[in-house]
Amino acid sequence: MNVQELVKQTLDQIPQANSNAKRIVGLVKEGGRITGYQLSDNSIVEKQQAVNMAKQGQIAGVGIAHRGDTEYLKSIPDGSENNNLGNLPSVSPQS
Repeated sequence: MNVQELVKQTLDQIPQANSNAKRIVGLVKEGGRITGYQLSDNSIVEKQQAVNMAKQGQIAGVGIAHRGDTEYLKSIPDGSENNNLGNLPSVSPQS
């Protein structure tokens, strides 16, 4: 089993993305913690909203994982490091 398959096993769910699904292009952080995401249409969504959107196939390239009772998004391994969520730039939350 390769590393990509191992990482995929840590995901609870890998939703099938719709053909018009958005991608995550930036991370909204407060105090070092991810609180939301900037999408490819430049909209900003809160973390839980992004999880719900991903479950509905509206965000591509991510799977759903959990820590305790909290669900969160994780990159689906595709062999490229550039599009991993941890490597995306931080953006300011829109006020």
